[in-house]
Amino acid sequence: MPLSENLDLPPAVSRREPSLETRLTWLLLPVALFWIVEIVNVLLGHQLCVWGIIPRTRHGLAGILFSPFLHAGFGHLISNTIPFIVLGSLVVARGVGQFLAASVFIILVGGLGVWTIGSPGLHVGASGLIFGYFGFLVALGWYEKSLRSLLVAVLVIVFYGGMIWGILPMYRGVSWEAHFCGLIAGILAAPLFAFQSSSRASIP
Repeated sequence: MPLSENLDLPPAVSRREPSLETRLTWLLLPVALFWIVEIVNVLLGHQLCVWGIIPRTRHGLAGILFSPFLHAGFGHLISNTIPFIVLGSLVVARGVGQFLAASVFIILVGGLGVWTIGSPGLHVGASGLIFGYFGFLVALGWYEKSLRSLLVAVLVIVFYGGMIWGILPMYRGVSWEAHFCGLIAGILAAPLFAFQSSSRASIP
């Protein structure tokens, strides 16, 4: 009968967790890109915003990839930067690979949702991704039910639970569709990445 054994792996084979510096680098790279793009966008009179999501148009499909990096002004960007860093840091703490994969999933699935149900006009900003992180972290608490994930979920709800009102069409000029679709995308991503944080990584 086949048997399997747990053997100690030599250091060269063991899977190392990324350093804090590496995690911060990957977290702050998108932030730097947000600001660089916005500075260029301002200099161009915000002409780059035409690359946002334009629902149900062929040209608007490209916005699924570009819209998180485009903002309507520095005020819009500042309001997104802080929650992106706070919630993003909790995601990247689970591992750089998971941070990147979850971010791509939320951008693509959430963006496709906005393209499908969004109101006419341009939809830009990283808020959909931020709502995705919110939904992702809270849903992980439900799926993993570990002390760490539950504590993170509770803290996220306590400090950022008020943002949930953003999924309702309450304010003119605010893309509630991006918030709603990002939130749903984050919740959908959670079961795909649950129990896969770098601290739990193992080699088969």
